[in-house]
Amino acid sequence: MARVKAAMGRKARVAADLMDAAAFEGKLHARSATQQLEHWARVGRLVSAQPAEASRRIEAAFAGALDERDLSAEERVVWNAELDTAICEAASAVRFGEVLAARGVTTVALDEHGRLTHHHPDRTKPPG
Repeated sequence: MARVKAAMGRKARVAADLMDAAAFEGKLHARSATQQLEHWARVGRLVSAQPAEASRRIEAAFAGALDERDLSAEERVVWNAELDTAICEAASAVRFGEVLAARGVTTVALDEHGRLTHHHPDRTKPPG
């Protein structure tokens, strides 16, 4: 998580992947990472304020009551953005290492220095 200065001097936590993407995208548009995040937030606020009927149709598609192919092109843009966000939020909440350790699976991950480390279910460390 990165911290950025938000409105009225408060600090806001931002996921590292979003900060990285904002820094990259911001360079393309002569914006700082913080300015890019603000831009995305403003665009997202306007997209979320879709007319009530469009919002109901998008919610119906999420509930499976309406096939997403029946959404208009504009509704599909919002549907895809909402779906991508929901997937990212759900994935960030899962602790895959903990889930796999509970199943007896050894995992490998990068540590804070970029080195591969083994994580054994019994929390022992491999030699060397």
